[in-house]
Amino acid sequence: MSDTATRRRIRAQSSAYDVDVVGFVLDTPIQGGPSARFEVTSDAPLARALFALDGVVQVEVSGATIWVKKHPEAEWNRLKPAVAGAIRKVLDETDAPLGQNKAVETTPDQELLGAVEDLLNQQVNPAVAAHGGHISVEKVEGGTVYLGMSGGCQGCAASAATLREGVERMLRAALPQIDKIVDVTDHAAGENPFYARDDSHSPVLNRPIPEGVIGCEDGQIIVDPDYLAPRLGITAETLRVGLRRGDVVGVTETGEGADSGKTRVILRTSTRAWAAEVDATGAAREIPPPRVVDAAVSKETDLAKRIRTYLEGLTEDEVPITYGALARALGLWAPGSITKVTRALETTMREDAEADRPFIAARAVNRGRDMLPGKGYFDLACALSRGPQDDESEADHHARELRRVYETIAE
Repeated sequence: MSDTATRRRIRAQSSAYDVDVVGFVLDTPIQGGPSARFEVTSDAPLARALFALDGVVQVEVSGATIWVKKHPEAEWNRLKPAVAGAIRKVLDETDAPLGQNKAVETTPDQELLGAVEDLLNQQVNPAVAAHGGHISVEKVEGGTVYLGMSGGCQGCAASAATLREGVERMLRAALPQIDKIVDVTDHAAGENPFYARDDSHSPVLNRPIPEGVIGCEDGQIIVDPDYLAPRLGITAETLRVGLRRGDVVGVTETGEGADSGKTRVILRTSTRAWAAEVDATGAAREIPPPRVVDAAVSKETDLAKRIRTYLEGLTEDEVPITYGALARALGLWAPGSITKVTRALETTMREDAEADRPFIAARAVNRGRDMLPGKGYFDLACALSRGPQDDESEADHHARELRRVYETIAE
């Protein structure tokens, strides 16, 4: 396959935030991968071709993605094929779709976002990952940097201090053009977004934790993974990886009122939770994990509904979509997002099997030449007695399931 043919493969990716915005994703970055924002008056070949289409009001390029915003009265069913056709035509006709020998227009906010991303990835996250956390820049607007915490940082009692005294100081020293830094982490329900808080004392079990298992490092509670992992039903290495990816969530709560001086530590996987309470002397005991917030319990079900709706809305040309692209289309960027998506896809598979429907999850695949779902998809399909038939390959089974999904949606 020629390079030109590869570049002409286009996938449409709807925005999770604006129904009037769609990203048209190529397999390779456009003209080397720079970012650009075009005005109607731009003479760049790509801008001219897209603004010539009735309904296109804004065009931005970021790496391999062309973001197009339409007029609210325009319809994507008509506009998507026209936009894709215009992009292909421009790419066939010129090697400089963003303009020949011209500097690509980059806004100060775009430049600042890239600089913040580099600093976080190179100097901050390697250290934060050791505590199971991750810090990302969500967006930059008018010199204001919006940061989000995930994994072990989200809900941690020390996270505000970590951001204010460490990350913010470093970013401001390196990038004096920053105006404000805003923490947009979902710390709903105070310092604990995952568990319901109650006003009663934690029921302390007669399970003292040996000395050295729980300690404090740089203001954060650290639990020995060799002690903790078996209590979560996983290996120590799986625990370390899960904390880095956000699949294992750690929360630290500081006691108030009658519980002043105590610290409660909770760690949770998709199937188990473990909690401990540390008193003012440093003595620690295991306690029953606080009950899970109802909203947290329903998150996976809600995500499965969102995924089903999104996958059902894709046109035949937009299928299949990779797990990563699906996560981004739903606004999921934090570490562990793809794992959350695949788990929710498995929920849709169980629902479809029970209702005797084709697997809508077949529309999502791994990134690679085979463009097939992951091993978990086929394992679950077999467990649900819906796997490949005798002498049928996984690729043939997937193709058959895709046809069934298309026929069902088209009815």
